Formats: sequence, C-alpha cells, structure tokens
Amino acid sequence: MSTFAPVDEQLTYVKKGAAEIIREAELRAKLEKSRATGRPLRVKLGMDPTAPDLHLGHTVVLRKLKHFQDLGHTAIFLIGDFTGMIGDPTGRSVTRPPLSREQIEQNAETYKAQVFKILDPQKTEVDFNRRWMGAFTADDFVRLTAKYTVSQMLEREEFHKRFQEEKPISVHELLYPLVQGYDSVALEADVELGGTDQKFNLLVGRELQRAYGQESQVVLTTPILEGLDGVQKMSKSLGNAIGIHEPPLEMYGKVMSISDEMMWRYYELLTDVQVADIEKMKREAHPMQAKKDLARRIVGDFHSAEAATKAGEDWAKQFQKDEVPQDALELVTVPISRIYIGSGEAIGIQYPPPDVHVLAGDRLRPTAILVRVDKLLAEAGLANSASDGGRKVKQRAVEIDRELMEKPKLAVPSPPRPLVVRAGRSMKQVMIV
Repeated sequence: MSTFAPVDEQLTYVKKGAAEIIREAELRAKLEKSRATGRPLRVKLGMDPTAPDLHLGHTVVLRKLKHFQDLGHTAIFLIGDFTGMIGDPTGRSVTRPPLSREQIEQNAETYKAQVFKILDPQKTEVDFNRRWMGAFTADDFVRLTAKYTVSQMLEREEFHKRFQEEKPISVHELLYPLVQGYDSVALEADVELGGTDQKFNLLVGRELQRAYGQESQVVLTTPILEGLDGVQKMSKSLGNAIGIHEPPLEMYGKVMSISDEMMWRYYELLTDVQVADIEKMKREAHPMQAKKDLARRIVGDFHSAEAATKAGEDWAKQFQKDEVPQDALELVTVPISRIYIGSGEAIGIQYPPPDVHVLAGDRLRPTAILVRVDKLLAEAGLANSASDGGRKVKQRAVEIDRELMEKPKLAVPSPPRPLVVRAGRSMKQVMIV
C-alpha cells in the first residue's frame, strides 16, 4: 500500500503559494504514478552560491522544496558551483561578472549550513553541478549547444532587450540556461523549482530532457517576496530584508513592522500553515495576534521555539508595555535648520486664537512646524542617512510618541518638547532646537 497521501491532498499542499505550474496535469500524472509505484518524485532546486548570506526572500522556494519533502518525495538541493562561475544573466541588463572559484567555494559552505534550517538534512540530497560539468568534454559541449537554437535563446527577455539596444551579450551567458537545463538531465529531475524570474531557465530544462530522451520535468515557480516596505522585492541592498542569521529580537521586530495586508502574504510564502487555516485566521483572529504568531513561527524556524518566545516577550516589554522609562532614554538635540520644511500653515495647522499669547519675536508663532522625518532620524543617530531613514519609514519601523509614522513629514509642536522616537529597536528622546 502506498505511503503517499492522496494526489489531491498533495496537490493542495504544493500549490500553496505557487505562482505557476507547467503543467499541472503532468504533475498530477507524475504524482499518481509515484503513488502507484511507491517511487518518490525527484524534486530539484538549484542555487548559485553568489552571496554568503540568505534572507527570507530566498527561503520561499526552499520552503516549497520542503513541502515536497514533507510529502515523502526526494528533495535535491543543487549548489551551482559551476554555473556560479558563469553568472546567471536573469534580470541583468549588462553582463554579470563571474565569481572566482574561491568565492564560490566559501559561499557554498555557508549555503549548506543555512538551507538545513528549513530542509531535513537526513532526507536531502545535496549535489554540485561541477560533478558532471567539470567532466564535460569539448565534444559534450558541442552536442549540448546543438540542442538549442540562437533564436530560441533570444526569446529570453533580457537577451532580446540587450540585442535590440545593441548591448553586449557574451557567449558564456548563452551557455548558462543550457548548463542549468542539463543539470535536470544529469539528475533525472521530475520537478524543478525556481522563482518566477527563473522561468526561462526552467523551461530550457524541459526542452533538454526531451532532447536527451527523458520525460520532461514539471516546472513550479514561486513568487518573488516583497520586502518590509511591501513594494520592492526583498533585498539587502534595498535595506528591506530579514536575514535568516539576524538575532531573534531583531527578526521578530521586523516581522511585527510589516503591514497587516503583507502579513497574510508572508503567512502564505514563509510558513507551512495550510491555506484553509490562513483563511480562518483572516476571518477570526485579531491582526495583532496573528502577526505575533507569524513572527514567532519565523523566529522559531531559524532559531528555536524558546528564542521565539523570549523575542516575543522582549518585544512586548519594549514596544507594548512601554516598560522603558522615558527619562532612561538618551536625549539628543537636533538643529531645526537641518530638518525644517515650513510652518504648520503648510498642512492646515491653525495659528493660536487671539487670546493665546505665544510670541516669536514680534510675530505670533505657529502652533507647529513641519520637519522631514528621514532627516530627523539621521540627525538623531537613529538612521545611517536620510535615505536609510526614509526606508525605515516605508518599512513602518518608526514611531514618534508611540504613533506609527507613515508619512515623510511630521508636524512638531511649537514651542518644542522632547519627542520619544523609535526606529526599529532603537529609541531616543529628541529635542528639536
């Protein structure tokens, strides 16, 4: 008797958070055959070790590999130590500089350690595509390149655009999709996973398997995860990422800073919670409690359940129970000349009525002045720069006097008084002078 779950149940689980399946009917057929024979599907995910650290955006497709693993199928994590030296042209308007062999090896070692925070190390096949590509002869490469045409390659958006704009396309870049596709031949993959930006490369794998006499793999793509700002894709360079090695409290706080709407997308893409349970939470759970549960799950995945519980308690102490006394906070002064925009009139703030005598020289002083929040954070030492301050505002990580800052401008009372400003985990008293 088969140990695999019913096919419809398996499909429901693997379709959660999937962007596209090419083709679903083929996947159903493969699952039915697997269930009938007891042979697990071989599910491949390849990653080039181009950066030493992963963030949550990288884990979306890793978690999908885990879902197949949960169902009893063979999870193959392929480290592209050969393709990494070519450089994936995906999303590139110019040629990507290849990494050195030393960089590749260093990054590959860190990848192996990081992926096992999600995958079961006892049930995961880890492989390197240099194992077969390093043994490729010139004859093998000629035979491989004969399987695909230049016109097919130029259908790729990046290549087509660069060709039209007369920008260089290096020959080694044309090899990248062929080598990635051949990986599926070498591994005899039944399913290959990748982000939506990898669709072209994954489809090449389907073509090459047919050309080499194999049954074509099913392609399953996952969405690109938005970062903390809810707009741009998660990226360390954009400052909107959650690294999987970040301390528990920092990770917890960042998750708590996302919008309620984005929270459900994170539930879908970053947890194993079933779709029906997510829908039930949407209807019944308080958004704050649901977000705390999400933060606890994510921290627990990359640290431990105990670390997640402590991070939740510490976060509540800092930002809910207000146990940090105001007089214990560092007091900094910020010159108004560096952050000033205009008087409160600019946003409809009224001057005091005639019976209120607030003077500024010979003139009546407005009830508020308007300042730039990004510069305020930078001047107060709560952001590295005005740009960084602006990102923190977009990430909903800034509170002033316990009010969430969602706009780039702040009306500051006049005459001034100390403001309690929080950016992420850092808090200070700020006096504008």
